[in-house]
Amino acid sequence: MKIFDTTTYFEEKLMMDLRFNTLDPFVDKFVVCEATFSHSGKKKEINFNKKDFPKFEDKIIHLILDKDPVEESKANINDLSILRANSIKRIEEQRNFIFKSLQDANPEDYVIYSDNDEIPKLENVNFKENKEKILIFKQKLFYYKFNLSFPRINWYGSKACKIKDLKNISWLRNTKNKKYNFFRIDTFLSNMKYINLKIIEDGGWHFTNLKTPEELLKKYLNDELHSEFDSNNNKLEDIEYKIRNKFVNYDHLADRKLENEKKQDNRFKLTKVSSEILPDYIKKNLEYYKDWID
Repeated sequence: MKIFDTTTYFEEKLMMDLRFNTLDPFVDKFVVCEATFSHSGKKKEINFNKKDFPKFEDKIIHLILDKDPVEESKANINDLSILRANSIKRIEEQRNFIFKSLQDANPEDYVIYSDNDEIPKLENVNFKENKEKILIFKQKLFYYKFNLSFPRINWYGSKACKIKDLKNISWLRNTKNKKYNFFRIDTFLSNMKYINLKIIEDGGWHFTNLKTPEELLKKYLNDELHSEFDSNNNKLEDIEYKIRNKFVNYDHLADRKLENEKKQDNRFKLTKVSSEILPDYIKKNLEYYKDWID
């Protein structure tokens, strides 16, 4: 049985280095899928290079997606809902392209999917003895620095299943973060709700927005929420202010139908935590990561 760790890439070298070093003892292959376009549809260079990670080069499969699944109409350029939907199409296409690297895998092998800043904790996961169809990792959420926690919500990012059960990566990603009761009839009709599912408590870390303000501005203008970010006239100094004052203004728990500006009309303070709850690789290399620890 092999374990494939899969993710997508934009330009997150810091996070990939941490990911490889943290998961290397448990993973047989790393699959990194990169596109020649951003989620906003802008053309981009290929930024990932296996040679930047010589220790793991033989374990890395680098896939390149070069066909944008969306032909954006100029007529829709100001329609935020359409721009968001198009971004989601690009994200799903990039995720599902990962399946190309799994064609020769054994049906009993496991695939883990995470965004690259979602790092599963695998020390206590026994894949060989697992009887559940899907594993979902309950992760701690951090912003801007490795030790600035956002405890308001739990994050369910990394998910895993056997190759034989994998429909596609988007299916795995979109599986509901809940184990449903056997008597829930809707589970038999849904591709997202499951009875045979296990939540891994203490399942790792989601280190989001660990970038310089300039890098974050570039990210926000190109990611899934780029149209909302742009429409709110956010600027570099707004990002700098939030980092400096250690708060998040986006309400993750707000109703999805709520207008975007209302979702962002908040101020949630981040909590500084001990490095003891961080991955061992960070704890062993605190000097190396000093710029990313508050």
